[in-house]
Amino acid sequence: MNGQASQGSRFSRWHIEPQREEEQEAWLITYLDMLTLLLVMLVIMLALAGKGEGQQSEPAMIEATQQAAGDQLVALQPSASPIPSIVPLPAPAADTQQDDTSEAKPDLALGDDIEVIVNDGSISFRISSEILFGSGRAELEDAGLDVIDRLVPTLAAGGHRIIVEGHTDNLPIQTERFPSNWELSASRASSVVRYLQLAGIESTRLSATGYADTRPLADNGDEQGRASNRRVELIMQTEADKP
Repeated sequence: MNGQASQGSRFSRWHIEPQREEEQEAWLITYLDMLTLLLVMLVIMLALAGKGEGQQSEPAMIEATQQAAGDQLVALQPSASPIPSIVPLPAPAADTQQDDTSEAKPDLALGDDIEVIVNDGSISFRISSEILFGSGRAELEDAGLDVIDRLVPTLAAGGHRIIVEGHTDNLPIQTERFPSNWELSASRASSVVRYLQLAGIESTRLSATGYADTRPLADNGDEQGRASNRRVELIMQTEADKP
């Protein structure tokens, strides 16, 4: 019996019961959990710092955080509602309305031979008589026909009434055909009206008037002033109720 006790004490002295594996690794699991939590906190702090600068965290960052936490971290919900995107307002439609005057003058780039005067309710086209007619004559010259041809498209547009006025200087004229400047100015205006009608403008829109020297633009005391007064004016009425 003593031998068995002695043998048992030796066995208990040298025999050490091996510890279970999970008890030996318990401290390692705790250590890894702590590191995981620290990593999660670091990622969260970085995400919050990014939001403080007006940037939103990417979905990939949230996914990485969930994986690091071992799928134990619940995705954070935004504390405030997202800022709605600003939808640009449609630009106001451009005003495409045009007044009668702008429709009546599609193109006023007519050259230096034609002076354009825009008035309230009318547009006047002033041409020197020296370009249109020979001295003391009422037949249109070739150069005058070319000038009127440039003006026809503008006069034809819009359907407005056209008044052709003939004007002379104060130097008297007395011929078999033109006893005075009244006949000369009226005949020149009539020649222009006839040519406009041949060019396709309705006769009902046309009228001719001779004013002789009663409406001068400049002083008839010198040649330059008299040359300014010898003219033909084509007046396009841009108001329908104009007489």
